[in-house]
Amino acid sequence: MHARPRLQRPTTILVLALALALIASVFALVAAAPSYAADSLLSQGRPATSSSNEDSTLVAANAFDGNASTRWASVEAHDPEWIRVDLGQSATISRVKLTWEAAYGKSYKIQTSSDGSAWADVYSTTTGDGATDDLTLSGAGRYVRLYGTARGTAYGYSLYGMEVYGAVGGSTPTPTPTPTPTPPTGGIGVPFGAHTIPYAAGMLRPSGAQATLDQKVVDYYTRWKAAFVKQNCGNGWYQIISPDADHPYVAEAQGYGMVISATMAGADPDAKKIFDGLVKYVLAHPSSITPGLLAAEQNTACQSVNGGDSATDGDLDVAYGLLLADRQWGSTGTYNYKQLAINHINAIKAGEVNPTTKLMKLGDWSSSGDEYFWISRSSDWMIDHFRAFRKATGDTTWDTVRTNHQNLIASQQANYAASTGLLADFVVNTNTTPKPAPGEVLEDVSDGKYWWNACRDPWRIGNDAVTSGDAKSLAAARKLNTWIKSKTGGDPNKIAVGYSLNGTQISSGSEPAFFAPFAVAALTDSGSQAWLDALWNKMLNTPFTSSDYYSTSLQLQVMITVTGNHWVP
Repeated sequence: MHARPRLQRPTTILVLALALALIASVFALVAAAPSYAADSLLSQGRPATSSSNEDSTLVAANAFDGNASTRWASVEAHDPEWIRVDLGQSATISRVKLTWEAAYGKSYKIQTSSDGSAWADVYSTTTGDGATDDLTLSGAGRYVRLYGTARGTAYGYSLYGMEVYGAVGGSTPTPTPTPTPTPPTGGIGVPFGAHTIPYAAGMLRPSGAQATLDQKVVDYYTRWKAAFVKQNCGNGWYQIISPDADHPYVAEAQGYGMVISATMAGADPDAKKIFDGLVKYVLAHPSSITPGLLAAEQNTACQSVNGGDSATDGDLDVAYGLLLADRQWGSTGTYNYKQLAINHINAIKAGEVNPTTKLMKLGDWSSSGDEYFWISRSSDWMIDHFRAFRKATGDTTWDTVRTNHQNLIASQQANYAASTGLLADFVVNTNTTPKPAPGEVLEDVSDGKYWWNACRDPWRIGNDAVTSGDAKSLAAARKLNTWIKSKTGGDPNKIAVGYSLNGTQISSGSEPAFFAPFAVAALTDSGSQAWLDALWNKMLNTPFTSSDYYSTSLQLQVMITVTGNHWVP
């Protein structure tokens, strides 16, 4: 039986009730108030990337540096554009403050992501009016992005600051992801700058903030794209023009273009459009010998010439680029990238792999009994490509191809360049005792030296070393790095244009095609940070030349690798 409550005077009860109500309301207000005091500024100084930049000074990092006088600006007159920040770890997001320059976003979204690929909308507006937008919202993720879909002016999007507030840890229900405009998967598999596929342990990067390094690549890519990505022949084709090659359009260039454009997805909103235009061009120019391969050369009218047969290096990159595209965008759109890749890989096996040695031939035009059948070009020994082909097809032949090329690299370094690690442009007698070409066998008298083909080798070998950590690739890359660093005394300005295999200089001068690839080899040596930084700065300080397709294309791809943005599909 409950005890009867003790009676109190009415005034006492009223006062007590009011007091209790007041205390309760205070606690309720405290509980309901935004947790600004508890939440922190999470974004300042964090790595940032953007879809584009108006110029090389208006970079994404400026929006997160806490400096009200610096800003990010996208290219003018283009939608959509975006800027994002990597908070470094998952966080709950409560507030985003945007400080606009005159060029503001009228329609935009704030999005969050756990992986930099799938994005969820946490705020959107179609009535932005510039100035300052201090937004209270609720979201969670490691990455936060402003995604602009309609500019408020004729210019671009420009921010003096983007501040993201919240708290590390905890959980906030993640909104249902909204697909981005890129079909078919609603996202990009490995956006440029996401760094979701790490290198092997212990690999170096140039000194400096990651966002700054990534931005330098985007800036260089923008110049490369303007100079060499063309639509000169109609038909919805894109082509990479090569003004310094024997013909205006060569297979090597189209392969570079496909690999580069797929890699830059997430930084260039036109990447998929360019890639698909290149695919359309490649499919329209089949080899006359092996229809599944690409004809090596086209004239100014984009007509295949000189027999229309293939060149191995171009085909290797075409197939690799298609695998990248499958990972980036999926294969249910206009083109089934995965199937096209497998078709191309199988055609490479049939037309460009020597059936006896399992080494790469020069092209599908070389056949048993001719003088070129037992010759291979060192710059075609793309170990990471062979790994990707094995994974895509399940064909163990590619394991043999990879192993045979790695063994050939090791034997050539040991037997013909013990002190340098340099490889020759061309190796002959691959069926008996492989050795450097004894003079001109295909291109010029330096075919047996480290010349305009082999200059790519430190990059090609290094690509596999840094991504796989393979002991053979690491040993080969480190041998090259040790020699060139010693040869030049750590001064990249002393890297010559070509060498005999014993290290004797062929020509003076300074070419990105020769100095840039050594930066990839430098990544593999923990004692080469200063040397790597010197090579990186040499690349940044070398003037861009719009007529030098070869050197600029190599430097761009080297910059992609040394900043940690190369990956194997």
